[in-house]
Amino acid sequence: MDRLEDIISIAKGDKPADLLIKNARIVNVFTGKIDTTNVAVAGKHIAGLGDYKQGKQVIDARGKYLIPGLMDAHIHLESTLLTPAAFAAAVIPHGTTSIFIDPHEIANVLGIRGVEYILRATEDLPLNVFLLVPSCVPATNLETSGAIITADDIASLLSHPRVVGLAEMMNYPGVLSGNAHVLKKIKVAQNAHKVIDGHAPILSGHALQAYISAGIDSDHETTRPNEAREKLAAGMWLMLRQGTAAKNLVNLLSAVDEFTFHRCVFCADDREPADLLNEGHIDYIIREAINAGLNPIWAIKMATLNCAQRFGLKRLGAIAPGYQADIVLIDDLKAFNVEVVIKNGEVVFADGILKVNPPIYIEPEVTNTIHIKEISPETFSIYLQAEKARVIGLVKDQIITQHLVKTVRKSSRGEVLPDPDQDIVKIAVIERHLASGNIGLGLISGLGLKRGAIASSVGHDSHNIIVAGTNNKDMYCAVKAIKAMQGGFVVVENGEVKAGLALPVAGLISPLSAQEVAFHIEHLCTVAQELGVNHRNPFLTLSFVALPVIPELRLTDKGLVDVNKFSLVPLEV
Repeated sequence: MDRLEDIISIAKGDKPADLLIKNARIVNVFTGKIDTTNVAVAGKHIAGLGDYKQGKQVIDARGKYLIPGLMDAHIHLESTLLTPAAFAAAVIPHGTTSIFIDPHEIANVLGIRGVEYILRATEDLPLNVFLLVPSCVPATNLETSGAIITADDIASLLSHPRVVGLAEMMNYPGVLSGNAHVLKKIKVAQNAHKVIDGHAPILSGHALQAYISAGIDSDHETTRPNEAREKLAAGMWLMLRQGTAAKNLVNLLSAVDEFTFHRCVFCADDREPADLLNEGHIDYIIREAINAGLNPIWAIKMATLNCAQRFGLKRLGAIAPGYQADIVLIDDLKAFNVEVVIKNGEVVFADGILKVNPPIYIEPEVTNTIHIKEISPETFSIYLQAEKARVIGLVKDQIITQHLVKTVRKSSRGEVLPDPDQDIVKIAVIERHLASGNIGLGLISGLGLKRGAIASSVGHDSHNIIVAGTNNKDMYCAVKAIKAMQGGFVVVENGEVKAGLALPVAGLISPLSAQEVAFHIEHLCTVAQELGVNHRNPFLTLSFVALPVIPELRLTDKGLVDVNKFSLVPLEV
């Protein structure tokens, strides 16, 4: 802990700074102006700005720009497939110094044990990792998850110093209907004076007003400008999302103006390792926003001070006296290339080199989580009497799906066959937590798969095994391979595993580095595309097919879900 006496002495100029950054153009997120001056750092904090001349360590900014460390307002760390340490190593070079995570994914597998593991694994990272307690475990009653998190569990976690709120309340029907269990969770967060994040796609009118009246005051699922304006006008924080799967940033920028930008922040939600490494993290989102016409100073404030204020964190998100010394040096306000990253007053990235090496932390208790009943190729047979069936229609570059009704191709015995003309193949979701034997069978269009099968143990939100294929044998082989790896991704053709990546931590996370994971995912996607898949990353696409809180049609281990009705529906029409 920094001595207050030392901070004051350095701020007065009586003692040399521990770190002096001179000749810097500082982006002032309070005034919106750029101040050319020096910055004196005392330990982990900024002592002052001004004509300071002495420092034990000196960095000459040479007229380049200093900005506060960048923040991601909402990300599922597990969805990067990386351990917290590997994630930190990937994003620090891009200027990220704080993230706000919803460990919803690992919580749906391991419950409180998973959340506590994430807290321990993020304890000593050169990255501020703040958690929001998952609010929906299980996410719905339309699927089987591996755990339950109750209001009492939430209350026990909210006392942790790095837990800042209740994570996205996806069960908006439960809020609107006054479900007692849902409201109890909300009241627990309110009583602890913590924020409550929202999840309200396309919610409008009285329903939106009722949702917000419960104390839920942010949303990252907004996709339309008018939707954004309505939510901002009702007092919500707008989280402009630009992830790997969902890219809503540019479409929402027209809702950001001189009045509303103070209530806007950036988030990735889900981000692939390759995208983190090649494009960046929040720095990438800022570049995209600036290129689309957003004021650079606004963009920087949205990625720093706004985010800290949204979560009620003081002394974070600005370059000012007494603030945490999380500072980033960039070349200019358009190219936005990160040159130096300072975390808690220490240089952690400079000259293209990461100066820290956070150790990978894995506990045995978060492995060996794949448990399924014995299956056979016949498990995946679908027989229909009707000529038409409901089909999940994929939408390119979006996580929403379409509720299609198609005439299906069948054998003389009534067994559904793949239909290349309509791009229809089989899909299954297999419960993998309790070995209950639950299997949901369905049809999907828009994947492009012509041969073989692909499978994954990452299937939002309950993370059951999801497999799509053109034949029963390959679907069977793919699921057996997932079980053998205790989680991961596979591509199978003619009964042979052509490519795979093991995700042994909760069936969600790899122990490898971001570079290694990115390499394996690229190979997997290339092999899948050789089988006809027309998605850049079909595993990411598949992972959202089992998400029964995003419209329109989904598949869980319990069957097809009409999200608009929030109920199970038959495959046959």
